[in-house]
Amino acid sequence: MDVHFSMSSFLSIVLQALLSSSHGSLEPYDLLYNNAVDAFYRSDYKDVVRYMEGALSSYAVVRQTKVRCRLRCQDQHPFDSVTMDLQFFDVVLRRSNCQNECVEEKVGTQSMHKVSEDVNQDFQRRIPYNYLQLAYQKLKQLDKAAAAAHTYFQANPEHVEMDQNLEQYKALEGTDQDHFVDREARPHQRSFSAGVKLYDSADYKGAIAQFEEALQEYYKADVECRALCQGPQRFEEQDHVLYRYSLYELVSDHFTQALHCEHECVRDLSTRPGRLSPMENYLPLHYDYLQFAYFQMNMVEEAMECAQSYLLFHEGDEFMTENVEYYREAVGHDVKPREKAEWYLRRHKQELELLVIGSENMHVEFTEGHYWTSTGGREDSNRIPSGTDGWMEYVPISEKKNFTLAPPQELREGGPLVYDSVQLVQNSKALNGTQRVLLDDVISVDECAKLTNLAHTVTMAGDGYRGKMSPHTPNERFEGATVLKTLQYGYEGRVPLKSARLFYDASERARRIIESYFLLNSTLHFSYTHLVCRTAIAGQQDHRNDLSHPIHADNCLLDPEANECWKEPPAYTYRDYSALLYLNGDFEGGEFIFTEMDAKTVTAQVKPKCGRMVGFSSGGENPHGVRAVTRGQRCAVALWFTLDPLFRELERLQADEVMQALDNQSSQSQWDTSLNINPKDEL
Repeated sequence: MDVHFSMSSFLSIVLQALLSSSHGSLEPYDLLYNNAVDAFYRSDYKDVVRYMEGALSSYAVVRQTKVRCRLRCQDQHPFDSVTMDLQFFDVVLRRSNCQNECVEEKVGTQSMHKVSEDVNQDFQRRIPYNYLQLAYQKLKQLDKAAAAAHTYFQANPEHVEMDQNLEQYKALEGTDQDHFVDREARPHQRSFSAGVKLYDSADYKGAIAQFEEALQEYYKADVECRALCQGPQRFEEQDHVLYRYSLYELVSDHFTQALHCEHECVRDLSTRPGRLSPMENYLPLHYDYLQFAYFQMNMVEEAMECAQSYLLFHEGDEFMTENVEYYREAVGHDVKPREKAEWYLRRHKQELELLVIGSENMHVEFTEGHYWTSTGGREDSNRIPSGTDGWMEYVPISEKKNFTLAPPQELREGGPLVYDSVQLVQNSKALNGTQRVLLDDVISVDECAKLTNLAHTVTMAGDGYRGKMSPHTPNERFEGATVLKTLQYGYEGRVPLKSARLFYDASERARRIIESYFLLNSTLHFSYTHLVCRTAIAGQQDHRNDLSHPIHADNCLLDPEANECWKEPPAYTYRDYSALLYLNGDFEGGEFIFTEMDAKTVTAQVKPKCGRMVGFSSGGENPHGVRAVTRGQRCAVALWFTLDPLFRELERLQADEVMQALDNQSSQSQWDTSLNINPKDEL
């Protein structure tokens, strides 16, 4: 059975059925997603599947509906005939009204509400499939569990436990290779990958069919991507509650954001799920593969057409030019490039130039019936076209900032520990790394007990995490509080003020130790301070092999497959040092681990206990994570520091003011009880 065909056919039928209904029955995908998560915590795995599959279907329908409606309204209300400002605004308003009416007609008003950014990010990161694979596993539907696990892993290749799950599924009786399908595979990338495999096996006829399909799907995906850019835009740099610019400036800002979104489509279509950078030379490679595959099938005119198309993107390329000359002599006349390629390049030349420059590519040159590589060596019939040695990494030179092993100053360690009670347990050498330290007795047993009790009181009061009580694994509950929040509770009498002050003082003690031990020649500032507990959820620990916190680095985006760590947003690139001060050890699991950049090879392991602290530099030299907490509750003070005063923690500065007021025994301390504090998920 062709699994890809049946899966896509099924989805197509579902979409058509749902889209054909008017005023509908489509339930909002964020509501379905929330119901599925609730069902997971109730261990109602049938409902998990029902709601989560419904959420995924609803999400796909809403997306496809927006594409269709925006393209239809774009055709009905074009800008081509606009000659005056008022006509332009008239088209904008008519197009917007058309889109809203169209979407409402297809999916119903209830599915048109604004979905939170967190939920949309979960769908983009394929988080629903993590829940699904666990639910299907519990229901003994291993074929579906394998597909869900494979789908999730494609976008989260750093997830070591899911990799292990997949290996276990492959070893189980009742599962076969056809079950490991990517349910979210993008058609243009799937066809391209299939074409490469057929090409490598010398099945040139099959490869041609796949590459031609990949081109059609690519151009279709490009149209859809640009259509999705036509909707409301986010203005992150401006507060539009206070935004008082003119109508012209508002419209200009909107279309600037929309153009930026469209500009990113070329990059997006060239990037595999889970990868940080697009494949260099992606679109031209289709024509490069095709020109040689057609040549192998003795279809020389088609080969020449594809070679000419490639030259549109790489004008004057020496080896492809020589191929064209060879083809021209063989057919006896000239052949033009493909019209679609010419049209696309005219419209998107600037965007494409970012992804096709800088390649020292291999091409085929034909001479006297033989073909030769650019290095002069004779090749066999499985010649690999230019730039196809895997999915290549690419970031424009101005943006490429992968990590350096050293922080922005000389690497040193071994300074004084500041406090007499603190004991050095292991240095970097003993921990098999660089800029690492393990210390004991940073705080006393009594202080651990007070901070643990504080955590139980403050975190149970609920800091929300934007609704995410299990941001890292569905098998644990994650709760925490900031210094300022804790001091506020102490000031209000909801927790002992001495305990709240202890949290503040203990974090300052940790900062001073890290600053001194690593012999930093400038002040280390707080970037973020978090009192956090992870609690194993009863009934969800059987056969568990995921992590409490996946392997990551604190100031860069870890790419285990490429052995790189990209220092770029959304990573907290300004963080320089990190520390974890543990409050207890009476739980199972929960070991802190350092790994190599492959996110698999463990280099050191730390068992938490009261008063123990691990400190390290925050870059790609120190990937780390937390093993699963399988019983009990693990509490710690998590700390991140920066050497740049511009990135000091705002809440810490406010906490400093509160402490100063308390030290001055001021009964009239200024306090804003309406502070809107929304702590971040621990990274």
